[in-house]
Amino acid sequence: MKVGDQLRVEVESLGFEGTSIARHEGMVIFVEGGLAGDVVDITLRKKKKKYFHAAIDAIVQPSASRLSPVCPHTDDCGGCAWQHCRYDDQLKWKQQHTIDCFERLGKIPFGSVASIIASPEHFHYRNKMEFSFSARRWMSAAEIASGVELKKDFALGLHAPGRYDAVVDVKRCYLQHDDCNSILNLVRTKALELGVLPYSDKEQQGFLRHLVLRRTLHRNQLMVIIISASPRSEADEHFVGWMERELPASLPEPFTLIHAVKDSLSPVAVGEPRILHGDGVISEWSHDVEFRISPFSFFQTNSYQLPNFLDAVFNAAELEPNMHVWDLYCGTGSISLPAARRVDFVTGIELSQQSILDAQHNAELNGLSNVNFIAADLHKRETIDALRAMKQPDLVILDPPRAGVHPMLLDHLLQLNLPRIVYVSCNPATQARDCALLAENYDVVSMQAVDMFPHTFHVENVAVLQRK
Repeated sequence: MKVGDQLRVEVESLGFEGTSIARHEGMVIFVEGGLAGDVVDITLRKKKKKYFHAAIDAIVQPSASRLSPVCPHTDDCGGCAWQHCRYDDQLKWKQQHTIDCFERLGKIPFGSVASIIASPEHFHYRNKMEFSFSARRWMSAAEIASGVELKKDFALGLHAPGRYDAVVDVKRCYLQHDDCNSILNLVRTKALELGVLPYSDKEQQGFLRHLVLRRTLHRNQLMVIIISASPRSEADEHFVGWMERELPASLPEPFTLIHAVKDSLSPVAVGEPRILHGDGVISEWSHDVEFRISPFSFFQTNSYQLPNFLDAVFNAAELEPNMHVWDLYCGTGSISLPAARRVDFVTGIELSQQSILDAQHNAELNGLSNVNFIAADLHKRETIDALRAMKQPDLVILDPPRAGVHPMLLDHLLQLNLPRIVYVSCNPATQARDCALLAENYDVVSMQAVDMFPHTFHVENVAVLQRK
């Protein structure tokens, strides 16, 4: 077997992070876009020591799991790469990947595994989407084959997988509400009409950088954030004038409109906000708590699934009225604040100063005086030293970023030797790794996966660690 060989194989399974797996002559082949049960003709594209990567040339016999994606951009943008898979089978593979991470990566035993909690909505469920402007439009295979002349130096949409510089021009995203799709196209049309240039990270010039759209389930509030460089041309000034004077009349109430300016080289979709309409915040509601969301604060992106997610966390925590709880990596307090309704005191710790300010504001908004939020880096020695000086909690809830928990913090948790830790993660691989490091004192007694992200390979997992 060598690169360039064409083979016919049957896909056996879906691997973690969405790549399908086939075998030929004892060699593992990772097949992009395959589903278990597909019989496909492939071409070997890349060789590694123990496996090949391959692309599908033709589907000879489709899997029983295979569907026709509703979105025409599925093969190009990668935002929802599992649209071609039946939703019940998506859930099955997410559950299996969570188990595989603990069995094969963490290599630790675990107790009961509850059935994964399905999302109430499979499309239009995201309450936040970040779109990018680009001077390099990604051309799909269908567009290239059509021969139709398209504008290649302007795009507004989502990045092609692995390409920070190329953007798929998206007219309709099925992960967001159609109100947001209307705004997406409205902004694109006006930018093209005025001849405004998209910003180029490579050349460090241009004006329009990002369009961020947020829409809450509670009160159906809309937030539109247009992020640009400082205006330098007449076209830029005209676009700013359109945002200020004309755009508000085209947006559905209730809404808030923000123009954020960013001249730094960072590609992150943030900027110095200027409120053009509304009060600059929107709100979501769950578990007797109102969450006010500022332009660049983090909040769970699936509002339909949020109540089920919080129920899973609190069921795992077995909260009692006299408890003192630490919520580490607390973000804007999406777990801390509802927990404060159920326990004596909560301490939330988070690196982002803006997230902590939002959490403190929301505590005041909801009349919660039994919660304290601290801005600190949990991956630094001085923060661990500060934790040692604090009153020991009865329970710790961990909800770290995808990279997981720093070994220093894991070591401190081992020293605390608490009866129970609840570990919430959007990356079961690093979660299993960290639980293996805690296995000296703790058993993983139960797990509950929650599907927050339909049509993607991502999954949230709630693990309960009990002291041996």
